[in-house]
Amino acid sequence: MTVTDVVTAVLLLGGALSCLLGALGLVRFPDVPARLQAATKPQTLGLLLILVGTAIRLEFESAATLLLVVAFQIITAPVISQIVGRSAYRAGTMRRDDLVVDELADPMARSDLPGPARDDPSS
Repeated sequence: MTVTDVVTAVLLLGGALSCLLGALGLVRFPDVPARLQAATKPQTLGLLLILVGTAIRLEFESAATLLLVVAFQIITAPVISQIVGRSAYRAGTMRRDDLVVDELADPMARSDLPGPARDDPSS
């Protein structure tokens, strides 16, 4: 067994464990912000570890493709998480008393969009 085999095995197992813990958090956490955290960070880290562990075993051309997948995942996962969080906020499914800082309360009250943060729903 070579050093490359050991490093690859550790990366693959670490990535799989991170994905498993993220999936368990997604099922077990009670609210939207915690579920978004569980769906984004451990899953992205797990995918990163799995793809890097796989890239070590491949030729450079194939490994470069996997590294592009890692880059796009790191770029898109936080954006998607923020969009889902903002949608949950606007839909009123997020408990606002649990938020430490509510940066969307004022913009939602001033916007023309209907939502639970509006002060006067008749206007």
